Amino acid sequence: MTVQPESVLTFWLGPPGSATEVSGRQRTLWFGKSAANDQEVAERFADTLLAATAGELDHWADFPRGRLALVIVLDQFPHHIHRNRPQSFATDPQALALSLFALGSDEDQLLAPIERVFLYLPLEHAESNEMQDRSVSLFEKLAGEAAANERTLFDGFLDYARQHRDVVARFGRFPHRNEILGRPSTADEIEFLKQPGSRF
Repeated sequence: MTVQPESVLTFWLGPPGSATEVSGRQRTLWFGKSAANDQEVAERFADTLLAATAGELDHWADFPRGRLALVIVLDQFPHHIHRNRPQSFATDPQALALSLFALGSDEDQLLAPIERVFLYLPLEHAESNEMQDRSVSLFEKLAGEAAANERTLFDGFLDYARQHRDVVARFGRFPHRNEILGRPSTADEIEFLKQPGSRF
């Protein structure tokens, strides 16, 4: 059964709070690797992901928070539902298109800073130098606008954006995806993947 946009946002972001509070509560869900979290996302949102993939939820994008929810469904949930399988990247183009449309109309400015992080992440996930450069610019702006007591948090998001950009600038892609997607790795990529922190 599919859910409504606010159900996605409540699950992903939790109750209202400062960016630091929200991140402190939700970071393990966002960026950790947990079989329990993966199972919960699959049980609650697998049907919603299928509907979004088929374009049946495109009307969510008629308002900013609905678009954000749809981006989260298409960009974040596949990595839980299809972890380490090719399908985990299958809806990246849809998520990216939604983000770019929002950016083209300054719709991101209508969202809270912590919400904007997830609107920008499809650019950070793209195997494209152009999108990576734009991602870094967006996260630089976000960090620059952050309140003094939240600057460290947003500097962290910026650091990850720069790391992603540098990997794509070097290899033209994310080497850690090669095995999942059945792509052969170059000798340089194989050596890179032996380094700590090379698998985002």
